[in-house]
Amino acid sequence: MLDRFARPLIDPPLDRLAARLAPRIAADAVTLLGFALGLGAMALVMLGHYLPGLALVLLNRAADGLDGAIARRTGITDLGGYLDITLDFIVYSGLVFAMAVADPDANALAASFLAFSFMGTGASFLAFAVMAARRGLESRERGTKSLYFLGGLAEGTETILFFVLVLLWPAGFAPLAWAFGALCWVTTASRILMARQLLRDGPGKA
Repeated sequence: MLDRFARPLIDPPLDRLAARLAPRIAADAVTLLGFALGLGAMALVMLGHYLPGLALVLLNRAADGLDGAIARRTGITDLGGYLDITLDFIVYSGLVFAMAVADPDANALAASFLAFSFMGTGASFLAFAVMAARRGLESRERGTKSLYFLGGLAEGTETILFFVLVLLWPAGFAPLAWAFGALCWVTTASRILMARQLLRDGPGKA
């Protein structure tokens, strides 16, 4: 929901940085660097080092924006889009797992619910992107992307804000996870309804 408002704020500085870096580093290399930062954040969170973990999470998210800005200058590829979304989902779910490891008694059940909720948002997003590509559907609302981005209440900006909150307030993970998981299911339901409207007409193949 907030992505459309965040993009005009974060895209200009990322584009300026991408203009300097594009001749020197490939977008996929930035994606992999961001993933390494995300793995580091997971390890720190598991050990209970929440603020250093937060710093790496923010760097991971900055890399996630920068790789796309570089790709828009050097050429968007299917492999780049695949790596970007796959590694993002691994980091998001990995951070939830890390919170459960850090304090299993307090966090494990809420973390399980949130991971379950991420399956809903992830599946509804990726399945629609596949069908949209088959039909030649495109969306420019969130900038030029390699996949069709179907929106909802819980998008990238909301997910980042959630992780910032729980890493600043680890004791609040459980109630925040239950609440954010509920938003994820509202998002999943809205995406299914939207997909029904956009995909129900026309031929399809199993």
